Amino acid sequence: MTTDGATPEESRDGSGATADADGSNFEEYADLGATTENAMEIAETSMDRVRELVPDETLADRIRQKSVHATGDPEFQHLVRFTGETDDEPVVAGARAVEGERPIVTDITMVKSGITGRGHDCPVRKAIGNGADLAAETGMTRTAASVLELDREGVYDDAIAVVGNAPTAALALADCIEDGTRPAVVVATPVGFVKAAESRKRLREVAAEHGVPAITNVGRRGGSGLAAGLTNELVHVASDVRDGEVELPE
Repeated sequence: MTTDGATPEESRDGSGATADADGSNFEEYADLGATTENAMEIAETSMDRVRELVPDETLADRIRQKSVHATGDPEFQHLVRFTGETDDEPVVAGARAVEGERPIVTDITMVKSGITGRGHDCPVRKAIGNGADLAAETGMTRTAASVLELDREGVYDDAIAVVGNAPTAALALADCIEDGTRPAVVVATPVGFVKAAESRKRLREVAAEHGVPAITNVGRRGGSGLAAGLTNELVHVASDVRDGEVELPE
């Protein structure tokens, strides 16, 4: 029996690595990001082109660049919003949370699957799958109930809270912050035509009121890939700090 989307052909060998039906090990291919020479060349060329379109002066610019890279749309840089005293504040908070190995908590499986496994030791977990009883009792969405359930357990305090798909998860997270929960940083890009833009607006307002750094966007667009990409950029900033290439302000 397998769980969390695993197929019957997938199993775990003695080393803990995933193997397919013929026993071959494909763990080295399971993570995202370029590792081979050809892939690295493609990734670097792609980012070079992005930097021709997006400023490369601040930490917030790195998030803007990643938003363009993730969406393939140079105009998306103008849709990103930062909640804090400066645009850099949420990036600094996120990088420090990565350095502190704080949990990364996503709303759904797709976002969790997009978080890189390299460059950090943060535990990564998803909210969906929790709060089933609450959803059944109240009729609220499963994603909203899952956020509320994890919040009851204190999971979101000092965590990197990521919402990439469900507007109701963003609204629930806003309620949690209003009630006293304090994530280290919020990355929220829920997508859609119903409540998506409104949920991000409410989350921005609540985050600003209660001093929680946040990265969001305006408009209908967004999604799981974007949320994962922006979160991964926080990991990359932390890696650059560790390598002495970036210095975070005190």
